[in-house]
Amino acid sequence: QVQLVESGGGLVQAGGSLRLACATSGYAFSRSPMAWFRQAPGKEREFVATIYLSGSTDYADSVKGRFTISRDNAKNTGYLQMNSLKPEDTAVYYCAARTYTGGYYATNDNSYNYWGQGTQVTVSS
Repeated sequence: QVQLVESGGGLVQAGGSLRLACATSGYAFSRSPMAWFRQAPGKEREFVATIYLSGSTDYADSVKGRFTISRDNAKNTGYLQMNSLKPEDTAVYYCAARTYTGGYYATNDNSYNYWGQGTQVTVSS
C-alpha cells in the first residue's frame, strides 16, 4: 500500500522558516519523481516545486530563491525547506509522487498518481 505522509506544517510569522517532510512507503521512492503542491482557501491547487530522478529541481516563480526541495532516498523521504515565508504562502501543502514512466509535465498535478493528505502552513503578518 502506497503512503505519503506530510509533516512539519504549522503557524509561523512572516520572515520565518519551516521544513516540511514527506515520509513515503509502498513504492520505489528512489525511482520516482516527487513534487510539492499547495492549495490556499478558495484557490486551485498550484505547483510549488519538484525534484527529478537526476536530482535537478524546478520551482514556481513565487517561491524561487526562498524554497528548497530535496530528497533522502535512504529514508524514502522528501523535504521542502521554506525560508522567508510570506502571508501569501499560507496554504495546505501536499507532496505527490509519480510512479509512471514516460514524459510528463512536472508542474501539472495530473502527472502525479499518489498524494499525501496535506499539512497546513499558516504565515501571519
